[in-house]
Amino acid sequence: MTYYFTNEILHVIKNALPKDTSLFGDTPELKYTYLPAGHAKALHPDSLLIVGIRGSGKSYWWSALQNEAHRSLIEKSLPNSGITKNSLVSLGFGEKPSPYDYPGKDLLVELLKTFDARLIWRTIILMHLAKQLGTTTPLLDQKKWSDRLAWVRENPEESGQIAYEADNKLAREGNYHLILFDALDRTVDDWKSMWQLVKGLLQVLLEFRFYKRIRPKAFVRPDHLEDPSVIAFPDSSKISIIELNWPRNELYGLLWQYLANAENGKLFVKGCQEGYDINWPTQTSIIQEIPAILRRDEEVQRSVFHAITGPWMGGDRRRGFPYTWLPNHLGDTRRQVSPRSFLAAMRHAAEDDSKANHKYAIHYESIKRGVQEASKIRVREMQEDYPWVESLLEPLAGLSVPCPFKDISDRWKENQTLKNLQTNVKRDNIRLPPSQLGSGAEGVRKDLENLALFERMNDDRVNLPDVYRVGYGIGRRGGVKVVARS
Repeated sequence: MTYYFTNEILHVIKNALPKDTSLFGDTPELKYTYLPAGHAKALHPDSLLIVGIRGSGKSYWWSALQNEAHRSLIEKSLPNSGITKNSLVSLGFGEKPSPYDYPGKDLLVELLKTFDARLIWRTIILMHLAKQLGTTTPLLDQKKWSDRLAWVRENPEESGQIAYEADNKLAREGNYHLILFDALDRTVDDWKSMWQLVKGLLQVLLEFRFYKRIRPKAFVRPDHLEDPSVIAFPDSSKISIIELNWPRNELYGLLWQYLANAENGKLFVKGCQEGYDINWPTQTSIIQEIPAILRRDEEVQRSVFHAITGPWMGGDRRRGFPYTWLPNHLGDTRRQVSPRSFLAAMRHAAEDDSKANHKYAIHYESIKRGVQEASKIRVREMQEDYPWVESLLEPLAGLSVPCPFKDISDRWKENQTLKNLQTNVKRDNIRLPPSQLGSGAEGVRKDLENLALFERMNDDRVNLPDVYRVGYGIGRRGGVKVVARS
């Protein structure tokens, strides 16, 4: 007899999963902190450049590494990583203002007019190292960031001594000093300056990799590395890139982490034990650890998930299987799924009660509505990051994809989309506008491809992943229905 969870599991899901998925980037609750196997390397001190899409966990780990309790959890999970609760952590840049740690956006714009981007990042690191030494140094006597940069530029020997002495002190203590950089998209509003800053940061990462214990660590998005100028310096290829990916099994592992550690999570744990004979580790702290079989074995994961949703996305197997269908419809053109989107889809699916008489707790139509809501959230996030995308995709509402690019460029021409966008960019100083707008429709197509919005198919047609397509009102035959635009 097939086991299935009762409707009580809906209360577990709704109690566990955050209502506001934007909080996923803040310091996570300890009991909900989940470490995918693939992220272990990213947290290692020797991994300096971490790349991930929005919602992949960059700000999540940037925040967690600052917290002693979370570092203790990482130390327990990765005993050989070098990360301990006593690791020194400083902020090189982040979304929230912290003027004593790093210059803010407006000041960065001014500093770039006078100083090289590499010098800016190097000075920030040296300031934190000077504070670590705890001794008087002329660098700490400078009260303004412009004066600090000028001092570092004019005193290369003394600057080098600060780093050298700080590194030796760390080595004697057996400790690491992490300097964390995140939210680089919040540094400036134009791509030229952005690429200068990213290039300068990469140069500094390369420079400091030769120290024993000083570890700057940067979390960036893939599109920040797209321009060739970013890596146009000697030995740039020596900077290894670690990607924050979420394979399907890790997305479900994250879901189990939330469900097992919810206020009423014992219901989920008990169901896994009774229905699938899964043995759970003894809970010795506030955290219920997830059994290895539930993290790695996709057949077991599928069985447990289908005990919540049922086995099919329709009347029979031809419609697909919820376990694979859900992540497949949340990926971008790189086939990467944001855990933020995944959790949002699951919460909204649990909240949808339009099929209350269904045998299983979550109906397959509710899963589709969950994808619709996740798409709306993804569209809002895109609007926050790149407001110009809306003006390009709004005229495409009603189209069905895949379609020839001519269908799209004709819509843009009819609506004078590119002409209006060029005018708005100049008039309103739109932040990070399409970098290839000057190359016309084909250039903008490449910009949208770099953002993983447009996919160029083998026959040159354009496709959009559901996680964007649905929210922008663009159709697909037999696909998830679009949502009404407000």
